Amino acid sequence: MKEFRARFGYTQADLATRVGVRRETIVFLEKGKYNPSLRLAHQISQALDTTITELFLFDDEEEYSSKGNPIE
Repeated sequence: MKEFRARFGYTQADLATRVGVRRETIVFLEKGKYNPSLRLAHQISQALDTTITELFLFDDEEEYSSKGNPIE
């Protein structure tokens, strides 16, 4: 996300203001310590003129059974 922000010359605070969150939320997103809601991911991708899939990589660490339960 940081690279996309840089293309527009946005600071973390600028992006946070554009999407209606606190700067700390952007910090956590960029560090990979927070997964955004679909709504927030969409707002950020629009603000940065890109797609959600270009902006965010979702990594499933656990495999799930067809019933939604983690496979151990």
